Amino acid sequence: MAEAEEQETGSLEESTDESEEEESEEEPKLKYERLSNGVTEILQKDAASCMTVHDKFLALGTHYGKVYLLDVQGNITQKFDVSPVKINQISLDESGEHMGVCSEDGKVQVFGLYSGEEFHETFDCPIKIIAVHPHFVRSSCKQFVTGGKKLLLFERSWMNRWKSVVLHEGEGNIRSVKWRGHLIAWANNMGVKIFDIISKQRITNVPRDDISLRPDMYPCSLCWKDNVTLIIGWGTSVKICSVKERHASEMRDLPSRYVEIVSQFETEFYVSGLAPLCDQLVVLSYVKEISEKTEREYCARPRLDIIQPLSETCEEISSDALTVRGFQENECRDYHLEYSEGESLFYIVSPRDVVVAKERDQDDHIDWLLEKKKYEEALMAAEISQKNIKRHKILDIGLAYINHLVERGDYDIAARKCQKILGKNAALWEYEVYKFKEIGQLKAISPYLPRGDPVLKPLIYEMILHEFLESDYEGFATLIREWPGDLYNNSVIVQAVRDHLKKDSQNKTLLKTLAELYTYDKNYGNALEIYLTLRHKDVFQLIHKHNLFSSIKDKIVLLMDFDSEKAVDMLLDNEDKISIKKVVEELEDRPELQHVYLHKLFKRDHHKGQRYHEKQISLYAEYDRPNLLPFLRDSTHCPLEKALEICQQRNFVEETVYLLSRMGNSRSALKMIMEELHDVDKAIEFAKEQDDGELWEDLILYSIDKPPFITGLLNNIGTHVDPILLIHRIKEGMEIPNLRDSLVKILQDYNLQILLREGCKKILVADSLSLLKKMHRTQMKGVLVDDAAKPFSVVVFHCRHMFHKECLPMPSMNSAAQFCNICSAKNRGPGSAILEMKK
Repeated sequence: MAEAEEQETGSLEESTDESEEEESEEEPKLKYERLSNGVTEILQKDAASCMTVHDKFLALGTHYGKVYLLDVQGNITQKFDVSPVKINQISLDESGEHMGVCSEDGKVQVFGLYSGEEFHETFDCPIKIIAVHPHFVRSSCKQFVTGGKKLLLFERSWMNRWKSVVLHEGEGNIRSVKWRGHLIAWANNMGVKIFDIISKQRITNVPRDDISLRPDMYPCSLCWKDNVTLIIGWGTSVKICSVKERHASEMRDLPSRYVEIVSQFETEFYVSGLAPLCDQLVVLSYVKEISEKTEREYCARPRLDIIQPLSETCEEISSDALTVRGFQENECRDYHLEYSEGESLFYIVSPRDVVVAKERDQDDHIDWLLEKKKYEEALMAAEISQKNIKRHKILDIGLAYINHLVERGDYDIAARKCQKILGKNAALWEYEVYKFKEIGQLKAISPYLPRGDPVLKPLIYEMILHEFLESDYEGFATLIREWPGDLYNNSVIVQAVRDHLKKDSQNKTLLKTLAELYTYDKNYGNALEIYLTLRHKDVFQLIHKHNLFSSIKDKIVLLMDFDSEKAVDMLLDNEDKISIKKVVEELEDRPELQHVYLHKLFKRDHHKGQRYHEKQISLYAEYDRPNLLPFLRDSTHCPLEKALEICQQRNFVEETVYLLSRMGNSRSALKMIMEELHDVDKAIEFAKEQDDGELWEDLILYSIDKPPFITGLLNNIGTHVDPILLIHRIKEGMEIPNLRDSLVKILQDYNLQILLREGCKKILVADSLSLLKKMHRTQMKGVLVDDAAKPFSVVVFHCRHMFHKECLPMPSMNSAAQFCNICSAKNRGPGSAILEMKK
């Protein structure tokens, strides 16, 4: 349970050792302060006996018979000398304009605070309680009740006279009363009653549970939560009663209302006061404990608990022990709990002290979090409720959080939080950077410095760069890459890097960083030179981005040595800036690079580099023979004689064969295949490509005395040359490998040819017959003749042209067929078939 220690500016009484409790990490639900000013002055000479609370002011009664009206700060606004003895109770109507007071000497006063109306009466016994009608200000509600040995209802008649009615008596003193709406609840020695002022009926009796407790020492506490819910606290018992309407069918002689106990539970201590808080209860408890040293019972500090009522039990939400003045001498009856419904203020009244409890707001919550050093939670709470907090600023909490993290040594977290907390406040950023410098943690804050909005002074960024340059080259290089070049004075940093390179001239990290700084400074020449020296991959990006082609005309060899593929692609993509001629000249001393460039050029366009095709023959022969033959095939500009000479010198058979064939010397080419390559399949393939009978004859003559070659010819010659020509030339007795298989293959190929021919013949015959039948059907169709004026003979041709028979020329002696003159003239035929119609 949380311990709520309330202290004034001056000295406070210390609680006994037995009642001390260690402070918990759980946040309290309420905050406390003493009601001071005039109250302090009053209680120094007198003792509080009762108090009532209105939204506008407070009314405090004392043991010396005084009634004080106080503002919410405890300042005295009015004073009434009511009696020389103890004031037992004060009652106010809802308007706060009328007050009722009763005292131990039997005096009762009801008077208007702002009007002259007044009621005075002195009874022959002490009057313990008084309650004025909540709407006493109305003329129809001039009623109040008093209680001593009996409960009296006073009501003003139409002649301004007061008449009284006894509502209850005979069960001991009336010690507590609460009036809400049309219901009056009171407690005597036997229990709690509720009276309906409209129906003039008592509707319930709730008996007390623990009759062993003296009712004068442990009085009943009553509290209306609303117009129909009464909360009863007596001893250690709490009951929540609900007033309900009785159904008409159940009424008979019973009251129209009845009471149902909706919740009932026991508490750990004695109840001294009750108050509602939303759906929870605030309970003021009187505590007695036994000393471990003396084993005697003593009065401990009272407790103010917030509990959640359940049907048969309750759940404790919070519990605070209150250090009030003189709690060691107080009894249960000396404590009272009053509350203000409008503001959720709770007043704990004791003879020598008045403590105000109120719900903690967000400012209080943040105070508690800061006190517990829970800065992150405090910052989050402030951000969520920034419209509601009044005493705190998000920035102040954030700065305190950063300081806390720095003190704890969490420099990286502190630096990261700066981004969110400092935001766009450049002055605060600079202040924090200098603070991090003082503790030697500039590296921690460097990743989080603002780089755009806001921009800090260049000196800040330079200070951090120098810090990294002295101890961490890689970190320095990272910052140079990540930070825009306009954040700092570039020339200052360049000079600092140069100074360090004097000590370590081959440091690649520094050289690369210097190149980047040159790039920021638009000194692209120096940057390019460093990149080429380092063979850095960004060199091509730098050239493209800043159009540095004029600067690389004399550095082509370096670029090719670094990455020939990228270099060639770049050069070919920018021929308008660096000509082919210039590149070839620069690479004259590096023929292997020259070949790479010209080969890529030839792949892109066979004609662009035609002037270098003769040179390329030697380059291909020297560095890239696999691509020589494709080049010779695709190029139409290379000199064949030169190519043949080079290929013959290097004994490139395949290339020589191709060149001989291309130059028309097929027989020499075939001879080279047979004599140099000894590849009959290639020779046969070559003969097939040339499709020359003389070549086949030469191939047969060359192969006739070579059995393996004969086998190859027998397997492949069948479709181009009659195999009989070869078979007749084979010498008798010559052993030919796989002759049988070869002959079988020849016969199979022949049979296949026969089958193909027969199949083709069948298809042709079927197609011819189908077309003939179609033509016959077409020619057998009738033709419509429109002219029917008189009988005559008409000749209709299949082209649908019609002629009078007399108009047609007579058929010649050589051919009896007649033809359409029109179609014959146009060569469109056929018009040979004649259909005669006589009509």
